[in-house]
Amino acid sequence: MKVTVLGSGTSSGVPFIACSCAVCTSADPHDKRLRPSIFIDLEPRTPNPEPRYVLVDTTPDLRQQCLANDITRVDAILFTHAHADHITGFDDVRRFGQLQKTAIPCYGDAETLADIRRMFDYAFKPPKQQGGGLPQVTLHTIEGPFALGGAQIVPVPLMHGILPVLGFRIGSFAYLTDCNLIPDASWPLLDGVKTVILDALRRRPHTTHFNIDQALDVVARLGVERAYFTHITHDLGHAETCATLPRGVELAYDGLVIDVQSPVSGLQSPVD
Repeated sequence: MKVTVLGSGTSSGVPFIACSCAVCTSADPHDKRLRPSIFIDLEPRTPNPEPRYVLVDTTPDLRQQCLANDITRVDAILFTHAHADHITGFDDVRRFGQLQKTAIPCYGDAETLADIRRMFDYAFKPPKQQGGGLPQVTLHTIEGPFALGGAQIVPVPLMHGILPVLGFRIGSFAYLTDCNLIPDASWPLLDGVKTVILDALRRRPHTTHFNIDQALDVVARLGVERAYFTHITHDLGHAETCATLPRGVELAYDGLVIDVQSPVSGLQSPVD
């Protein structure tokens, strides 16, 4: 399994609009951060099972992210929550429906899917005029672990301030963005994780995101081999921050590709 970081930035992206700070004006490409998302290639062992290519969230930068990373197919989409920086690229999904000539299954909790229906209601109604096309999707409510392409997807409930959101675990990998608390009941779902991409907004405390110190505490409790911090604001320069982090921990960056041992599962899906 390969995980590509499509975006590692906070909701405003980096550089910020109209900011001349050292990070926003940095020449280091690692300091250019689109909105947070990953793309997963499940790399199945059997010939051509579907789905194989899984997108997590549809950021407002989705078109740019797909072009930059040569993404030509999306078989399924997982949604963490319905904040603007995670869903407002939803309309760009229509291109994949056109290419693949099939509806793309989208998975999220009930509240997230309801927000998507509300915000993009035109996609779920007959078109008023022809031309342009609509996103062709099916919505599936996550109610527990389910299977995609032979891999078990384990939703991990998290808290983003007072908002419940979802992280996702696939085999020994977990993606935990936009959170400042892992509830007690969720820790067992992360037992045995070896690689994690984890929210770490900045060094100062924040009301809805882990800061660097809090994220390091999570990494230590998980006992992972590799940790990559994401949802990074312009307070953190890539090179200087990575130089202060423990071995095995670094800031994620746009375009980072992580090789993870491929998971296999025969679990049946309980989503509707």
